[in-house]
Amino acid sequence: MLLTSSLRALPAGRPLTCLRAVRFASHDAPQFNEPTGLLFGEKPPPPGFRRIKQPWENIWYYGMYGTMLIGGVLLYFKPDTSIQTWALKEAKQRMEARGEKYKYEPSTH
Repeated sequence: MLLTSSLRALPAGRPLTCLRAVRFASHDAPQFNEPTGLLFGEKPPPPGFRRIKQPWENIWYYGMYGTMLIGGVLLYFKPDTSIQTWALKEAKQRMEARGEKYKYEPSTH
């Protein structure tokens, strides 16, 4: 009823874009997979047998953990580019150029 009343209100030369949107959006309800209680929906193998890996699993394991290992090594050896390190180095150079000591040494009065 609402659709027919909106069609009557449209001018004759206007394209019916709202009808297309309604038609394309009118599909079935989303599919629901009933939970089975099995991990990833796989049935466990019979006793005495091992689970058969799928061909993509080893690639995923080596790729995921290899990338994490390489990332950890790269982060460990990353150069220190912080502003504090640069400022301390620059201050030491300027103080040495003026002949001042950059380390604090308490006086012995």
